[in-house]
Formats: sequence, structure tokens, C-alpha cells
Amino acid sequence: MSGPTLIRAPSPDPAKSLIENVLELTPLTSVAPDIFTNTRELWHPPGARGVYGGAVIAQCLSAAQQSIPPPSPSNGHAVFLIHSMHCYFVLAGDSTIPIVYYVERVRDGKSFITRTVQARQKGKCIFTTTLSFVREGSAGKATVNHGWTMSEDAVAKLDAALEEQDAATDTDAEALGVQGLGPFESIRLPIENNTSPDIQTKKTRQWVKARGRISSTDEPQVHLAALAYMSDSYFIGTVAQVHNLWRFSFSKNRGEKARIYKDPMGTMEEEENSDADGERPRASIGMMVSLDHTIYFHRPREIKADEWMLSENESPWSGDGRGLVFQRIWNRDGVLVATCVQEGLVRLAQNESPESKF
Repeated sequence: MSGPTLIRAPSPDPAKSLIENVLELTPLTSVAPDIFTNTRELWHPPGARGVYGGAVIAQCLSAAQQSIPPPSPSNGHAVFLIHSMHCYFVLAGDSTIPIVYYVERVRDGKSFITRTVQARQKGKCIFTTTLSFVREGSAGKATVNHGWTMSEDAVAKLDAALEEQDAATDTDAEALGVQGLGPFESIRLPIENNTSPDIQTKKTRQWVKARGRISSTDEPQVHLAALAYMSDSYFIGTVAQVHNLWRFSFSKNRGEKARIYKDPMGTMEEEENSDADGERPRASIGMMVSLDHTIYFHRPREIKADEWMLSENESPWSGDGRGLVFQRIWNRDGVLVATCVQEGLVRLAQNESPESKF
């Protein structure tokens, strides 16, 4: 394992979208069934402890999907689609060496199929997930239905941002909140209820979609994996946003600039580290990493990852060095297609003076 992939990476397939190329897996059938590895090098965000977590989540889902039996006369032409996955980040992933994914076929039932996937490097588990797939139509015709509704102004703000983007230069577009240099692009909206003293009522919102067109047929598997990839964008970072914290620690010298992430693919900007009144430095994050990640896929067939989807995040709680974030994802038609939950480590930089230790 002398490089980021186990087998020499092929050239990107121009017939596929960028996110399809990023998430491509290579089966290691010569070793054993249900074992896969990343085909291409995974992205390591600047300043992060390891590879982008959304890539590992999405590749685990892709690996598990390949173990699901296709429709056939023996299973009554049943179609099974992912409805939930529960993940734990165990160790930081190293982008300079391959990841090997091991799928375990836990159970194949009539209505549900269960899989576990472990992502390993150097013989150690860096990530583990349990996934459940449901048979389409198994609930019958009469079902109980309800769901969160999308903000009324969200589509209008997307349209306005896209209109301004069309008439703007690249630099101007960044100033408008239109961001993205990698497999997906995003348009970040202002924080809702940002002036509220109640942190838990604040909501961060962004429109996201895969860059280009996903080439696959009507089957939704690639779209589901792409949503899983994008779901980790700005997720635990919501805690820092609603608390108005600096993402990274900075020098104690007054007025020194701090480097912070501007978009999920690593573009950076520099800003002054001070409150709006300019009188005192803001608190900064000393360490922030994801601990776990859950995705509930409500409407798999209505997820089109190469079309705009609204992600809305809120944090109901933070404390004891951790933070919890809920995420709801709607398609542009206002259908709630997924709900995600993440807990992460959120520790402030401790700038205690030497005197305080005595």
C-alpha cells in the first residue's frame, strides 16, 4: 500500500458526473466476495484530521448496495432500497493509503435486509455502519403520512441567488454565497432566527446538488450515495455557526487574522477575529470532529442528487464538549426526502492564563 489506492486509479470517466467518479469502488473479488476499495484518492479537507467523512459514508452505502439481491422470480421481483444507516467515526481516515470496505450480510428477510460495513486501514477499523433496506411496497396501500414542510421563502431565495450568479463573475458569485469547486455545489442562505437569544431556534440553510448530471439510469442507488456524501457538509459545523464561533484557533495578538473554511470543498478566506463591535476576540473552536452520523431516507425514489435540494440544520443541544445537530433535506418540490442526525466533539480553545491554574 504505497499510495492512496490499492489499484492504480484509472482516468476519470467523462461520461459520468464528478461525484460518480469520486465515489467509484473497485471490488476485490480475487480476495473475497463483498470486499471493496476506493478507486480514486479521497479528499482530505485542509485543516481536518482525516478524509472527508461524507466520502466514507457514501462509499459504505455503495458497497452495501452491491450486496443487495436484484429483483428476480425467486424473490418475487422485490426491490430493496436503503431506508436508514447508523454510522460511527472511529479513527481519522488517511487519504494517503487505501480504504478497504468489508460488507457483512447480516440478514435477508422478506421485508427488510440488514448489512454492516466496516471501513479499514492498516488492519484497523476507522468507520463502521449498520444499514437497513426495505422492500418497496411492503407497507401496503394504506399508510400513515406526515412530514416537516419546507420554508416558504427557500425556493424564492434559491432562484434569486441563481439569477444573480448568472450575471456575476466567479468572485462576485462567492460573495453571494454561491460556492463549490468539487463534486457538489451549494448556495448558503442567511441563518434563520440569527438574532434570537435561544441558540436552539437558529437554523442554517443551504441548497446543494451534485455538479453536472448523474449518468445512471432511473435506478436511485447513485443518487442515494450522492446524498449521503453531501449530508456531511457543514453538519457538525452548525454548532459553531449558531454560536458564532471561529472554526480554528488564532494568535492572541490582537487584530491577527484567522483562516476559516468558506465552502465544503476547502476554499478558504481570511477574516478578522473579533465580534461585530470590534472590541473583543470571539471564542474559537479548539477541536471539532464528527462522532456519529445517521441518515433516514424517507423517499428514495424522489431523491435526485443532481437537482437542488434544501438542507436545513438546527442544534437542539450542546454541552460537555459535544454538540448535536438535526438536518432535514427537501427536494425542490418541497418533499421531505431525508432526515439526518449527527453528534460531534465540539471543544473550545482553552486560552487560560498561567495564573488561572493555581
